[in-house]
Amino acid sequence: MKKLINSADTVLAESLAGFAAAHADIVLADAEGRFVRRRALKRGKVALISGGGSGHEPLHAGFVGHGMLDAACPGQVFTSPTPDQMLAAAAAVDSGAGVLFIVKNYEGDVMNFEMAAEMASGQVATVVTNDDVAVEASTWSTGRRGVAGTLVVEKIVGAGAEAGLDLAALQELGVQVNAATRSIGVALTSCTVPAAGKPTFELGELEMEMGVGIHGEPGRRRVPLVPADSIAAEMTGAILADFGADFGADFGAEAGGEALLLINGFGATPLMELYLMYHAVRRQLTQAGVSVVRSLVGNYVTSLDMAGCSVTVTQLDAELLRLWDAPVQTAALRWGR
Repeated sequence: MKKLINSADTVLAESLAGFAAAHADIVLADAEGRFVRRRALKRGKVALISGGGSGHEPLHAGFVGHGMLDAACPGQVFTSPTPDQMLAAAAAVDSGAGVLFIVKNYEGDVMNFEMAAEMASGQVATVVTNDDVAVEASTWSTGRRGVAGTLVVEKIVGAGAEAGLDLAALQELGVQVNAATRSIGVALTSCTVPAAGKPTFELGELEMEMGVGIHGEPGRRRVPLVPADSIAAEMTGAILADFGADFGADFGAEAGGEALLLINGFGATPLMELYLMYHAVRRQLTQAGVSVVRSLVGNYVTSLDMAGCSVTVTQLDAELLRLWDAPVQTAALRWGR
């Protein structure tokens, strides 16, 4: 294992210290390392909090700031944060309008955020993301996994919070965005957790894992490596098939359905390849009658040093498009200000 670390035991604390220093105009880190919060809190606004195991950077701390999250709770690598972290974050950012937890559908995350919600003194609501179409259950989840679509939920709900929507309306909005979002990933290599010191799984030189999870969980199947166009066709087909009738006429070729397309890198894939995949997936969507009106390409929900990517498609109506376009200023996303 070759990594730019001092020790597997200190990698998270040292990384958080660097993150907070590099983006001190936007965030503050809790002195005990329990959470990262917005430097400039907005009074009277519902506070949005998310979190999860580290190793997926910039998710979630990179999305703390104006227009997205008010706080993020980082667990150890691929390990859920604790309820104490979530309670401390809620106490730090709740201005009286309540707190909305945005939680990826992994058993540890869901259980700990539920405990925190029960223990919290103020109003708390929860949105669980489960956008992964690859498998119905996985190593760490009951039901579908929450993956890169979580970013879309955090951005759109964050814009709604900035606009003054109340807690119930934001929860409803989060459920709506999650229901309009589908994702699937593919891995070309494994990731290596620092504490383990070896790859999580083994892939042959001419193999890939279709439907892999963001912790290296198995996907739909292990298959021979094929050209990018074939990979894009299978991933896009899986997403469109899963949407099915849920999109109704609004997503048909005749109606000209509009969508957001996110091509997300897992940490070790060059941007050149991610943009190539964007080009291939966009062609597939266009042929299916889907109009890609907003795009995002890059490393946003990673899996340490895994090579591969995920495809996320979100159906957009006029309101969701407006909220996506609303100003945002975080370490990882910035536009409109």
